[in-house]
Amino acid sequence: MATLHILGTGTPTPTPERFGSAYAVNVGETVLMFDCGPAATHKLVKAGLWPTDVDHLFFTHHHFDHDADYPCFLLTRWDQSTGVEDDLHVHGPKLTEKLTRDLIGPDGAFAHDYRARIEHPGSQRVHVLRGGTLPRIPPYERVHARDYEPGEIARGDGWRVTAAPAVHAEPWLLSLAYRLDVNGKSIVFTGDTEPCDAVTELAQGADLMLCMCWGLEEKLIADGETHGVCGTRGAASMAQAAGVERLMLVHTGAALDGHEEEAVDDAGKAYEGEIIFASELDQLEL
Repeated sequence: MATLHILGTGTPTPTPERFGSAYAVNVGETVLMFDCGPAATHKLVKAGLWPTDVDHLFFTHHHFDHDADYPCFLLTRWDQSTGVEDDLHVHGPKLTEKLTRDLIGPDGAFAHDYRARIEHPGSQRVHVLRGGTLPRIPPYERVHARDYEPGEIARGDGWRVTAAPAVHAEPWLLSLAYRLDVNGKSIVFTGDTEPCDAVTELAQGADLMLCMCWGLEEKLIADGETHGVCGTRGAASMAQAAGVERLMLVHTGAALDGHEEEAVDDAGKAYEGEIIFASELDQLEL
């Protein structure tokens, strides 16, 4: 059994309904997180999870709507830890290691914060009352970040994550799509991509594909916005070609707020399976 939590299903444009991208999956005692867009840590808690529950974080790419909450997540996970939690493993394309080092390394942007919490007597007392022990160690000693190429990324008890190259903002940023296989079920996170063979192949026969949907296809074509993104029919065509059981529209553009049924109807012209228009804090059992 696995539970998918939709934390963020928006874009760089905030709306009252959605902002940025982030997802979490319960796999037994393990929580896997995919992307960490704006307010992802707060939404994680709203979903009934806790930052220290997350053992693996996978980045599709490093646009801010996918990683802006990363420093908040790293510091919150470290601050709320008692020292008995598993280390955090962070996986992603090029820049994942650099970003982590720049944020929480010995000379990182937030070193002043964790040094004060390590050394201040009041902060030490709060840590002990929370169940921690002294001395506290800096967060970078418990976070292992690595840049990955496509292929198998990580595996655990009953689960495996593999990646394929997506087509979005290259060559400035590299992008990955991920497939999570867990206990005979499979979820594909396309990240941001235009329809492409590599992601379609990754998604073959998946139970669920979460695909970005920037807008209605005809509007994207008219506006010249099809490069590097999927619209309604682009998402649907990949899902149909891959033979996935269900398609979930995520990373939906602001123009689709209030037009959810229209988006599902348009995608249905190119895909025969079930289509779900995701909302933040939705949960889905697999």
